[in-house]
Amino acid sequence: MSKHGIGGAVALMLIGMGGAASAGTDDLATVAAKFGALPAVEDISLSPDGSKLAVVSPLPDGQGLSVVDYSAGGKVKPIATIESKDGRISKCSWPTSERIICRVYGIADTGALLLGFTRNFAVNADGSKMVQLTARQGTNALGPMQDGGTLIDWDLPDHPGQILVSRQFVPEASTGTRLAQTGEGLGVEMVDTASLRRVTVERPRPSATSYISDGHGQIRVMVSQPIDATGNLSNTIEYLYRKPGSRDWQRLSTASAGAQSTSGFTPEAVDSAKNVAYGFDNTDGFVKLVSLSLDGANRREDVLSRPGVDVDQLIQIGRSERVVGASYATDRRTTEYFDPALKALSAALGKALPGAPKVDFLDATQGEDKLLLIASGDTSPGMTYLFDKKTRGLEEVLPIRPHLESVSLAPMKSITFTAQDGTSIPGYLTLPIGTSGKGLPAVVMPHGGPSSRDEWGFDWLVQFFAARGYAVLQPNFRGSSGYGSAWYQKNGFQSWRTAIGDVNDAGRWLVKQGIADGSKLAIVGWSYGGYAALQSAALDSDLFKAIVAVAPVTELTMLRDEASQYVNGRLVAQFIGTGAHLREGSPAQNAAKIKAPVLLFHGTRDLNVGVRESQIMNDRLKSAGKQVTYIEFPKLDHQLVNAAARTRLLSESDAFLRKSLGM
Repeated sequence: MSKHGIGGAVALMLIGMGGAASAGTDDLATVAAKFGALPAVEDISLSPDGSKLAVVSPLPDGQGLSVVDYSAGGKVKPIATIESKDGRISKCSWPTSERIICRVYGIADTGALLLGFTRNFAVNADGSKMVQLTARQGTNALGPMQDGGTLIDWDLPDHPGQILVSRQFVPEASTGTRLAQTGEGLGVEMVDTASLRRVTVERPRPSATSYISDGHGQIRVMVSQPIDATGNLSNTIEYLYRKPGSRDWQRLSTASAGAQSTSGFTPEAVDSAKNVAYGFDNTDGFVKLVSLSLDGANRREDVLSRPGVDVDQLIQIGRSERVVGASYATDRRTTEYFDPALKALSAALGKALPGAPKVDFLDATQGEDKLLLIASGDTSPGMTYLFDKKTRGLEEVLPIRPHLESVSLAPMKSITFTAQDGTSIPGYLTLPIGTSGKGLPAVVMPHGGPSSRDEWGFDWLVQFFAARGYAVLQPNFRGSSGYGSAWYQKNGFQSWRTAIGDVNDAGRWLVKQGIADGSKLAIVGWSYGGYAALQSAALDSDLFKAIVAVAPVTELTMLRDEASQYVNGRLVAQFIGTGAHLREGSPAQNAAKIKAPVLLFHGTRDLNVGVRESQIMNDRLKSAGKQVTYIEFPKLDHQLVNAAARTRLLSESDAFLRKSLGM
């Protein structure tokens, strides 16, 4: 195994890698900058012939796309940049070994509301012939085209360089012309990535929301979720399929998007060799992987389930994205491979690589003779590797966070604690290195969502606080996903008393175990986690001595009203519900109960939780005579994907906690 597969000097040039001393010897500004820095590798993909890599990396005000050319000795060539104001590259793929497709996501501020949008572009590996793949909208279009298309298939027999991509067709005004576009809805086009020649292979349908191919150029499944006369998405999702060689659609399954979760079989991928659709079903209270035959018989097979947790991820690999396994998370995420060779390889790599990391396959060449993979863990932010099946050679490619390479990170340990009603609650405890693990300043860090859960692995926010001397506990409170429908309850808003009660019990457990000094106990959360941090005082105003909330939900009625401007407004309203909990479960309505000092952060272009939520919380706390500091980040979204903003968030949070906790 070579130390740096593309050359240490080249890696430095590509990602600006610098040496880093131990975080324990650095001042606050230095540590905050290291952990606040964005991943140096934000996306990485492998060309079909294995000769090149496309790497997306952060720039001071945007991103850069570079190509690593192994045939030229690992030469790195920057080929494109995008400024933050124009969006962010989320994913790149190779239709051929000389052509790259990238998807850009952005948020447009119309003045009346924020609109998310996507666009696709293509560029040669040498940076030439860059074009926008997304069909350009006419000036007489009768509405905005937010969806720039989803890449469905890029392995088309007899059509090299062409792809299948969805297209949102927007009708055009026809006055004075016979050439107006009249189709409306989501369709599929076959597009030549060089000439931009477009052929419609699936006519637009107003109710269509996505399509699934068989990985070899044939559209086999269509997802339909109509928008009703009120402009809202239906609660019923219908999945249609085609038999091999047929153009006729038949019903495969129907799912219901309810207030708590989606029930019914939800297909994710098609295996053309087996002629089945793989997907998930939660009819027994836990999500399992299921296959349904696509031959008209609808034969069902329960492929994988795991007692006590949901099977929630499908594992696909290769140019045809063939299904090779599925995964679930207990105390750690486990992948069950159906492919014997990948199963053996994953196990061998997990044992051979330092720290027994989790191994994930990212990409593969045309014949899967070379595999791009990442190995990561709680104390390892991740290293990418290239594995050659023929030579059995494993080569380091690029570290995900080189600025943390020589920083000692704290191990994350799974724990359980007992809630007041006797329920055992799982979570993760991270203790600062070099401490006794007793009498520490501590942070309870509830996750976002609430339809989410924490997992074992690297977390930049957790590791920062551990590096600054805090014990960190991440509770998977009731209301978290991944543990079945009974654990999820009605969700963390409608069942807020249970969810927040578990979060508070996590803090009490830290004190009872002697891990935390009760006078130095804080709570820090992002999104729903920020909501939980603020709402914790509604049940126990004396428990936490400082509160940090990033992009928090603060007013449930406002969250519902924000969503009413979008097509999913009714679904969000059902999720939030009606009743007394709208008032009792809203932090802004309980501002007077908060005793601890509060620090708030929010980006002004947050589509998930509007910035007004924090602005109102700030006003309510001030009106109630409470200690509050509010920091706003202009033009940033929910994730605050900006190194300067994240660095400030970390440094301000640590300084605030130390002052509030008397450290």
